[in-house]
Amino acid sequence: METDLMQVLFLSEVYKLLGDKTRLTIMALLQVQSLCVRDLVEILQTSQPSVSQHLAKLKTHGLVKERRKGPWVFYSVNTECSPAVKQILSNLPDMSPILKQKSAASEPSFG
Repeated sequence: METDLMQVLFLSEVYKLLGDKTRLTIMALLQVQSLCVRDLVEILQTSQPSVSQHLAKLKTHGLVKERRKGPWVFYSVNTECSPAVKQILSNLPDMSPILKQKSAASEPSFG
């Protein structure tokens, strides 16, 4: 009974966390590939402090993990999250087209 109550409390927190459209979009994007804050700022068209705050909340709840590569910190979905979270994430739309648009727009033009 106690375990069930803890699971309900955990899911309540996850649903509150993912109830924000920006955080849900971040999770959908990170399912496609690891991204740094700068990339997310560009895609989401929002401020760096806002993106950093959303990532901090996601990281605190164990939904994302970070990896340093030189001066950059790249974020990705924590694949060791609970089955319930994995189920939620499996229903998110594929954000590959948005990331392809972003990379095509940032490629230099040599024409």
